[in-house]
Amino acid sequence: MLLRFWPGSISVSMSIHHTPFCFICTHLASGEKEENAIKRNADVHEIHRRTRFSSLSGLGLPKSINDHERIIWLGDLNYRINLSYERTTELTSKRDWSMLLEQDQFIRELKKGRAFNGWSEGTLSFAPTYKYELNCESYCGEDPKSGRRTPAWNEAAKLQEI
Repeated sequence: MLLRFWPGSISVSMSIHHTPFCFICTHLASGEKEENAIKRNADVHEIHRRTRFSSLSGLGLPKSINDHERIIWLGDLNYRINLSYERTTELTSKRDWSMLLEQDQFIRELKKGRAFNGWSEGTLSFAPTYKYELNCESYCGEDPKSGRRTPAWNEAAKLQEI
């Protein structure tokens, strides 16, 4: 097992039943504005560029993220939904995932090829997981005094099979 760390990410390379896996845990740039999505894309590209694993005695082990057969990227990716808090919570209460997904920054950036090129998103059939109040089913932001946090699927795990 090889471990690599860059600010905002930590990566582990290992073989499980002769299959090379790479696990990347990240905390990408935060913020709800469109320019913050551009910063997140830059974070992803920088993590890909800078993450290198040392080779042990020429065993032919993967040296970069994309050299692995299975890649699991998880953590706080921070991609948001490009809708107002009110519209997002309205669609969430109606369980209208397809409308929310049309405005999901991760899906948009993926389709435009600006981040996670070659990856695909699984089917999301559950409410956005960000950001709940502690120990309840209310989203942060329902109380305007605590600050508005538009719900999103930004804390996620992504899988790529090569």
